[in-house]
Amino acid sequence: MSELNNSVIFPIGEKLESNNFNGTVWLNMLTPFGSPCPIGNVTFEPGCRNSWHKHPGGQILLVTGGRGYYQEWSKPAQELHPGDVVQIPADVKHWHGAAKDSWFVHLAIEVNPEKGPAEWLEPVSDEDYNQLK
Repeated sequence: MSELNNSVIFPIGEKLESNNFNGTVWLNMLTPFGSPCPIGNVTFEPGCRNSWHKHPGGQILLVTGGRGYYQEWSKPAQELHPGDVVQIPADVKHWHGAAKDSWFVHLAIEVNPEKGPAEWLEPVSDEDYNQLK
């Protein structure tokens, strides 16, 4: 994790135990769930990614460290770097996570949280993920 230390803006938070990620991820909620605009600092270990999912109100990702990917269903993956912003429309099936050889950190901003929680779907296949550079 030493290569990540210089890019850390917010504390890493607590290790998140979830079946919706294929590896280790940490979450530091900067504003609480239930607030009008929940914001979490999410840190992925190299190779970790979340499952396909949708947000009924949408989501915004602000990349703060490392290298990762964002992909919408049936579209090519986008490589992400610090400073990148991803605006995810409501109900768009997508995933995001770290590159195989890099930590990845982003702020996840839930848009219109009153529309309900994320709907978690199937994992991203190793076959699809391993095709990324």
